[in-house]
Amino acid sequence: MKMPIVFIGHGSPMNAIEDNKFTDKWIDIFKTIPKPKGILAISAHWYTKGTRITTVKEPKMVYDMSGFPKELYEINYDAITDELLIKRVEELLGTDNIIEDNTWGYDHGIWSILNRVYPEQDIPLVVLSVDAYKTPKEHYEVGKKLRELREEGYLILGSGNIVHNLKMIDWNNINAKPLDWAIEFDELVKSKLNSQDFKALVNYNQLGSIFQLAHPTNEHYLPML
Repeated sequence: MKMPIVFIGHGSPMNAIEDNKFTDKWIDIFKTIPKPKGILAISAHWYTKGTRITTVKEPKMVYDMSGFPKELYEINYDAITDELLIKRVEELLGTDNIIEDNTWGYDHGIWSILNRVYPEQDIPLVVLSVDAYKTPKEHYEVGKKLRELREEGYLILGSGNIVHNLKMIDWNNINAKPLDWAIEFDELVKSKLNSQDFKALVNYNQLGSIFQLAHPTNEHYLPML
């Protein structure tokens, strides 16, 4: 069966332990997906010079956040890697275009999601970085090369956010409502995805100033491409 591609807005690391409308939806989505034989995860939080992939058998946990409850730092997502999936990714992207790198591991863009949707931790997991050197078009082309994995039983999981502007958050108001421009951008991206207008999403600078509001930096947007 052809596997879907999933892009999740991972939001706050607290989603790893809190029950809310976002985590409920994640769980509902993954209940509709056949259990993959392996997962290729692309996290906004592994933003590197060059395209990099984890190859160590048991990648380390990365707690790339501060100021959160102790319970978060005690999460250990114990999935092992998948040598066959690593080989397939290197074949599809070309070994000259990918660097084996085990200085990273499972960051909160990955474990906060998988801790909720696959708590059994029994699915092999490989992490691919977001390449800071690539253009948006090149990121899209990487996705096209990787899509063969869908026919082979692998799930491709992108983790970032449709809107990611931490400076605009009202940290002192837990009941703050989404800003109008954030809702507008979210609906714009949804519309482009539904109409399969991928060219517009790749050429995001043409979306106007609203993109700069939604993404002062683009690392949380690129995993969607």
